Amino acid sequence: MFNFFKNSKKASIEEKNLIKIPKHVAIIMDGNGRWAKSRNLPRIKGHYEGMQTVKKITKIASSLGIEYLTLYAFSTENWSRPTREVNYLMSLPEKMFDSFMPELMENNVKVQVIGDIDKLPINTKMAVNNAIKKTENNTGLKLIFALNYGSKKEIVDAIKNIAQDCIDNKLLVDSITEEIVSKKLYTKDYPDPDLLIRTSGEQRVSNFLLWQLAYSEFLFVDCAWPDFTEKEFRKALFYYQMRDRRYGGLNEN
Repeated sequence: MFNFFKNSKKASIEEKNLIKIPKHVAIIMDGNGRWAKSRNLPRIKGHYEGMQTVKKITKIASSLGIEYLTLYAFSTENWSRPTREVNYLMSLPEKMFDSFMPELMENNVKVQVIGDIDKLPINTKMAVNNAIKKTENNTGLKLIFALNYGSKKEIVDAIKNIAQDCIDNKLLVDSITEEIVSKKLYTKDYPDPDLLIRTSGEQRVSNFLLWQLAYSEFLFVDCAWPDFTEKEFRKALFYYQMRDRRYGGLNEN
């Protein structure tokens, strides 16, 4: 795998000169379990350290002027993991918001969630809803957690919604457009991501924002999520600003 970070001689110098900041960054926070295993630690320790990384990256994203930060926190497929691990993951929102809320308020961060949160344990759902409520008047970075989220389910739900509108004569089949589909997705209130980052070296999107990532820039980095520092994040943004985004067209400049 080509590692931009290792091959760019200019990155260490120019990463500080960030001019073109993406409006929306999405991150697949991968590698918590492998990080823990490599240190002979239980997997839940990796998830705990990953939570600390969420706090650090949120603060730097806010300070850089990024408007939306979407984090893939728990997928619809993650329920198949061992019960002890799932239970710990479900306890993380309460742990994180209890300790992080003062900084979220100080940094004017607004917490939001996409996914089927109705199927979460009651304590998890309460912690998430409380964070949304407490930060609802904040006007800075939108911190969006994809929680019990699966993109295929999201798209199927959108199709069902559109089909019902057609049955109810609210919509004609011939009038269905990409814009209408987008408005039926969980992300209807957000712009599509400009940049997707996945940590821990895997090169796939794992049922994450399949519709929304159509023209996003992708960056796969080798380090596990707990090791994803502010420096690594700035390098990712430096890489992004070097890309020429043409959206299928040509840049004549």
